[in-house]
Amino acid sequence: MANEASVVLPALVRMGLAAAEEHPEIVPLTGGVSSLIVRVETRNGPLCIKQALPELKVASHWSAPLARNHAELAWIREVAQTLPNAVPEILGEDAQSYCFAMQWLAPEQHPVWKIQLRDGQVSPDFAAQVARQLVLIHAATANQPALAERFAYDRNFFELRLDPYFGATAQVHSDCAPMLQALIEKTASNRLALIHGDISPKNILAGPSGPIFLDAECAVYGDPAFDVAFCLTHLIAKCLWRPASTENYLACFDTFAEHYLAGVQWESVAAIEARIATLLAAILLARVDGKSPLEYLTEPDRTKLRAFARRWVLSPATRLADMRAAWKEELAA
Repeated sequence: MANEASVVLPALVRMGLAAAEEHPEIVPLTGGVSSLIVRVETRNGPLCIKQALPELKVASHWSAPLARNHAELAWIREVAQTLPNAVPEILGEDAQSYCFAMQWLAPEQHPVWKIQLRDGQVSPDFAAQVARQLVLIHAATANQPALAERFAYDRNFFELRLDPYFGATAQVHSDCAPMLQALIEKTASNRLALIHGDISPKNILAGPSGPIFLDAECAVYGDPAFDVAFCLTHLIAKCLWRPASTENYLACFDTFAEHYLAGVQWESVAAIEARIATLLAAILLARVDGKSPLEYLTEPDRTKLRAFARRWVLSPATRLADMRAAWKEELAA
């Protein structure tokens, strides 16, 4: 607690959110691997403080630039202009400590989507809401050179996503390496819209007014297909985590893909769907053998998902429905 206080308390004072003589209660929060996140009980009520860490808390060595803190703040502020209820309110920023403060969203009214999925509360309607909001963000920011310049966080995205996911996986699967290296280059060059970079159920709250997106540290002006594939990866993998809810997870996969693709207007649906499918296969493989493996997979699960993902990495699909149908057959077998 002393370490948290030594960082958080001075930052609160500099942001004007606490008095110098104030000693608020600080409660560390769990769930993240890249940041210090705490709830602070100030005189004016609770708030949340987040500080980027230079070294991620994973088994493999994984460092990342602290500037990702600026990327996250910029993403939240940009999205708030289009969908104010889809992001937390920013209360302050302290550049000196790489901390920022945001409103406290009580878990009783804002459950984490991942926890709902784990506990069998699997709603295709909510998946559709997430997809509709995501495609609105992408559509509102597509083909804007000024935004592309403001969100040129390419190094962050490479060090947090492209290299630890695809680069690390290429070192494990030499036969997939040419495809994965080509995917790194292609994804890095597709600068089409503002993307979040970590559209995972653990970063989405089911708020009273709809989904709320958190943890945009990987934000960059890039390929919107990455955001979609990243989320669909989790809906595929959850079938192994909680087999009893497989049909509902696949229904979420269907509705998410349907509602997202229905909102695409900056390019052809066929083009982005093909990229989503290619990225989906690569991310699935990376969640087994990259630097950020899914923590809930058993060894038999890993074997099954690895074989499935390798198949599509080596022979990419162009339609999501083909991969979804093949996955259902794989689970049945």
